[in-house]
Amino acid sequence: MSRALILIADDDADIREFVALILDRSGYAVVAVADGAEAVERIRERRPNLAILDVRMAKLDGYGVLSALRSDTEASYVPVVVLTASVREGEQARALAVGADAFLQKPFERRELLAHVERLLGAGREEFT
Repeated sequence: MSRALILIADDDADIREFVALILDRSGYAVVAVADGAEAVERIRERRPNLAILDVRMAKLDGYGVLSALRSDTEASYVPVVVLTASVREGEQARALAVGADAFLQKPFERRELLAHVERLLGAGREEFT
């Protein structure tokens, strides 16, 4: 059985590594990138099963990546979890309006991240402890 591929795009290396570790130990394959432009490129190349996007990134922010995906017929199927450290009112509503499937505010708990991933992929996975 092949592992679901998840793309992580976050400009914070610590967050990328943390999320990648959680997902890898939970049985997922991971591709991690540091900016939005590279995220769009990798999604089009690798066809991940899910993308996790930070809102604030260089070159193209998470909303820009999400808009690009939703308008691309070959990549519009990718479920997206949006991450943000922003506490601005309306941030979650904006993410969902642009096409996000889930929203997480940093800091988040690993169980919360995995619950969104599992729900969006439609498969239960063992969580790492």
